[in-house]
Amino acid sequence: MLSNFYKKKLDELINYAKINLSAKRVNEKLITNAFKFALEAHKNDKRESGEPYFTHPYEVALILAKEFPIDDTTIATALLHDVVEDTKFTIKDIKAEFGDTVAEIVDGATQIEGLTENYELRQIESYKKMLLSMTSDLRVMLIKFADRLHNLRTLEFLSSARQLRMAQETLDIYAPLAHRFGLSILKSELEDLSFKYLNRQEYNRIAAHLKDKKRERERFLKKFIEPIKENLLAENFKFEIYSRAKHIYSIYLKLGKREKGFEDIYDLLAVRVILDTPNKYDCFAVYGIVSQIYAPIPERFRNFISIPKQNGYQSLHTTVMSKEGKRVEVQIRTKEMHEIAEKGIAAHWKYKENLNLNDQKIEEWMKNIRETFENAAKDDLTTGQLIENFKLELYQNEIYCFTPKGELKILPSGATPVDFAFEIHSEVGMRCIGAKVNGKIVPLDTPLRSGNQVEIITSKTQKPKRDWEKFVVTPKARSDIKRFFNSERRKFIAEGKEIIEKKLKKHKLHINDDSLLKVVQRLKYKDLQNFFNDIGATPEKADEVIEFLTDKTKLQQIEATTIAESSAAAEAREIETLDRYRKEAHDTSKGITIGTNGSKTSIQGIKYNYAKCCNPIPGDDVIGYITQTEGIKIHRKNCNNIINLYLLEPDRIVEINWSDTKGGDFLGGIKIIGEDKPGVLNDITETLSKNFKINIRSLNIFSKGSMFEGTLILEVENLKQLNQVIEKINSHSGVFSATRYHG
Repeated sequence: MLSNFYKKKLDELINYAKINLSAKRVNEKLITNAFKFALEAHKNDKRESGEPYFTHPYEVALILAKEFPIDDTTIATALLHDVVEDTKFTIKDIKAEFGDTVAEIVDGATQIEGLTENYELRQIESYKKMLLSMTSDLRVMLIKFADRLHNLRTLEFLSSARQLRMAQETLDIYAPLAHRFGLSILKSELEDLSFKYLNRQEYNRIAAHLKDKKRERERFLKKFIEPIKENLLAENFKFEIYSRAKHIYSIYLKLGKREKGFEDIYDLLAVRVILDTPNKYDCFAVYGIVSQIYAPIPERFRNFISIPKQNGYQSLHTTVMSKEGKRVEVQIRTKEMHEIAEKGIAAHWKYKENLNLNDQKIEEWMKNIRETFENAAKDDLTTGQLIENFKLELYQNEIYCFTPKGELKILPSGATPVDFAFEIHSEVGMRCIGAKVNGKIVPLDTPLRSGNQVEIITSKTQKPKRDWEKFVVTPKARSDIKRFFNSERRKFIAEGKEIIEKKLKKHKLHINDDSLLKVVQRLKYKDLQNFFNDIGATPEKADEVIEFLTDKTKLQQIEATTIAESSAAAEAREIETLDRYRKEAHDTSKGITIGTNGSKTSIQGIKYNYAKCCNPIPGDDVIGYITQTEGIKIHRKNCNNIINLYLLEPDRIVEINWSDTKGGDFLGGIKIIGEDKPGVLNDITETLSKNFKINIRSLNIFSKGSMFEGTLILEVENLKQLNQVIEKINSHSGVFSATRYHG
């Protein structure tokens, strides 16, 4: 029979379980039995503080019920987690009373105890056991996190040596592990409590300053938040907005890296906007509102919604400049994102009923760590070196590198100095000629590691190299490099065309585009665009073409099929062709008219088709070219091919206009670049079918490392609809860019 005191404690625990867990999942009988069993087992044990030992497992269970709720099994197991370690009861007893699952979790929690004696010698073995336990059931790790948190909250009752040992171990291992599992609240408190015992003077100094400046911060941030709040209310957003100081250990690290005092404290604050919406794209709308009120600092924008952190964290981060010239970080996320950011896998359990605790990524990550421990002897690593390697493995999917001035840059695993250069600034990336890592010059394709200090060497004459695209991994670097080469290609095409025209004029050669195309195809070029691009890049190759064109034998072979006609003959043929079209009454009209000198004639009854080089659709500015065999070919006015034809054969050009007639389907192409992850294309096609009544004609895709490139061909009504589709795809998670495709 429980006393009134313990009955109230049990009721409190069950009440929190009911509040924070789904009521139907709370097995009150299981929790009650575990409560009574642990109370009886620990009845003669005391803590260092003199309290009954049972207060510790009870508080561990309460932390899980209140702060990191998963299920009733975890709460019951937390009550029992020290029974086998500290009492006469065995795992067999637990199994007989509570079943296999509870017994296995208790066994896992018990295995990773014992860090108090022969600490240095037993540390590695303890971590091995911890990893094996996590592999079995991640709930073991949650119990150990709650266990460690309560121990740190009551650390003052231990000796100084044990305080320092536990605090350092927490900072080295448990806090990074909490980060890996997405437990933001836990990580922050573990770091602050550890820091308090490891460097009490600095801890007290920062804590005192935060307290002293509290009113000043509150006044400033209230003023800062007010216009944001007003604008969000005006746009009918449901939200919470509040400010907070970054936790003490984080401030300590930032102050140390910046070598500044507390006068820069405003940059150490964060304003959070939590949106009550299921639509994650509302976060981008809010970002737009904030950016209109306060000037954003471009290099401080982080989009963890489109590209979440490996631990599932999603949020938009931006640093903006206040009206007073102070930097303030603003974080924007949905309610669900916020809970996952704060409670990690515990929140995943809530939002994803079928959470797989043996997630494949977690297993692969732990496999790498286990191999690190197993190879320790072979690699002749000291305990200190091994622990450092283990800490790096905790962040294996995100690497943390520093500039020569100590500024932190977070990059994906596999990033190179070129990725680092583009992370600093696009211009730095473009001008990157070399790199030093930890003071030593390295090749630009060298994979970086966490802790590296990277110095980028630049040159004003340097330009990106083609082979960079083969090894860069960040979307920014890939995008900037691709943009550069696209721009270079356009420039070379224009220059190449000009070079050829000047050469032809110099040698008094007259050749139309059809004939020139046949020439360049003989020279192994796919089309005129590739030819002009090559000439622009290497002008000396123009002489090969001129040599070809001045060779009468070779030229006659080409001209036999495409002899240029006289103006009179060409005009007669065009009239004949148009008359034939009208007689054939080949009606394929979709609302197009021909115009001549301002007058317009219906194109109905005239054979025509749309140029595949530019795929015009209603809404585009278009123009027609009268071919010899295919009727009128309709191009967009800015199409390079029609521009060339206009210069060479202006008599064949006719004005084309879209009439007001509606209906018909046109082919529109979209080029998509995005993150190569499962389901992204399926999500895009589902979005299109849900929001637009259009047919998808084809979808071609290929992977490039961690990214994919694809072309989507659709049947659309007009340019307006195509632009709406592109805008919708661009807002999709996992898509880096969607642009019109003309091929």
